Amino acid sequence: MNIVMANDVDNCISSMSNASVADEADEDVVNPWNVVSKSETGVDYEKLIKRFGSSKVDDELIARFEKVTGKPPHHLLRRGIFFSHRDMHTILTHYEQGKPFFLYTGRGPSSESMHIGHLISFIFTKWLQDVFDVPLVIQMTDDEKCLWKDLKLEEANRLAYENMKDIIACGFDVDKTFIFCDLDFIGQCPAFYQNMVRIQKCVTFNQVKGIFGFGDSDVIGKISFPSIQAAPSFSTSFPFIFNKAKVPCLIPCGIDQDPYFRMTRDVAPRIGLPKPALIHCSFFPALQGAQTKMSASDQTTSIFLTDTAKQIKNKINKYAFSGGRATIEEHRQLGGNCDVDISYQYLTFFLEDDAKLEQIKKDYSSGEMLTGELKKELITVLQSLVAEHQDRRTKVTDEVIKQFTTPRKLKYNF
Repeated sequence: MNIVMANDVDNCISSMSNASVADEADEDVVNPWNVVSKSETGVDYEKLIKRFGSSKVDDELIARFEKVTGKPPHHLLRRGIFFSHRDMHTILTHYEQGKPFFLYTGRGPSSESMHIGHLISFIFTKWLQDVFDVPLVIQMTDDEKCLWKDLKLEEANRLAYENMKDIIACGFDVDKTFIFCDLDFIGQCPAFYQNMVRIQKCVTFNQVKGIFGFGDSDVIGKISFPSIQAAPSFSTSFPFIFNKAKVPCLIPCGIDQDPYFRMTRDVAPRIGLPKPALIHCSFFPALQGAQTKMSASDQTTSIFLTDTAKQIKNKINKYAFSGGRATIEEHRQLGGNCDVDISYQYLTFFLEDDAKLEQIKKDYSSGEMLTGELKKELITVLQSLVAEHQDRRTKVTDEVIKQFTTPRKLKYNF
């Protein structure tokens, strides 16, 4: 893994040399901008947990989720799709004691439309918001995309608002949710900028280079950006929501974003604020297989939320990597491989019925179900999911966006 493995910033620089050595033996590449695995089954998450120093989401934690919330665990949790965490038990203890916490997640807008993989964190975040009844802040990092990609500032900002429509269409409660674009919001909120500066003062140039691998030719905006992504972890960045209360934060995110928040967790006690807790999601594979990177510029690598029912069918039939055998006879005899079959992998994310998913796995692995039949199951699930999402998105008007993005007090008292 070419990402820092330390648990705190002060150890980051020395850890990078160990990470570089690990690259020679471990071919997985995981960082906030790139994820590549040489294995057909994708990233080795057990190794990733060990290297990152996080904790596994185990049966004990899942059982505690159910006990504390009084609701069955979300299928993304019980199937191990959210597989790693930092201080999740602390958050659950906090909740048991009747103390508040808040949620923070985000999206870097790089394309007109989000794809179905982008939905995973938002689907789970909505479930967390519903079962815990807590405030949520969603950061749109349009500034990041302007700095890292060949995007003009105005275009990155426009894409943020387009992506925001897809996020709102996931069903978030406007009375509990504040969404903001960095380019529009930071100048309006002195408290947010003040926390950015506090964070910037705690992290040296050498440390941020060690954590994120920045080079001498990188623009200076990249060097300071981590403080922008870190600032929403602290309730004091949003005085209109939290007043002056120091409320702990839980961040559902892809594990590739973990370096930002390891840095944040190191800084937090030094500025007198609670460390954010995290719960990490596994990576959503491209249609062509777990070794292939999804790309917003290549429409064949995923199902986009703007795709028609026909496009969804054609993409899955044409591009979804199969774990089936070369011939029907061989498949009937040996069965399919669910570990590499993309249609089955996608169903683990989106088919909520555990019994049906288990039956599909049994039938496909035994050879009773053919690849075409498995793809048909996925097509049905995704056509329904995308159509329902598109219908909700049509109801997201400019007025609705304004309601979500206006800095304001939410339904909670702090």
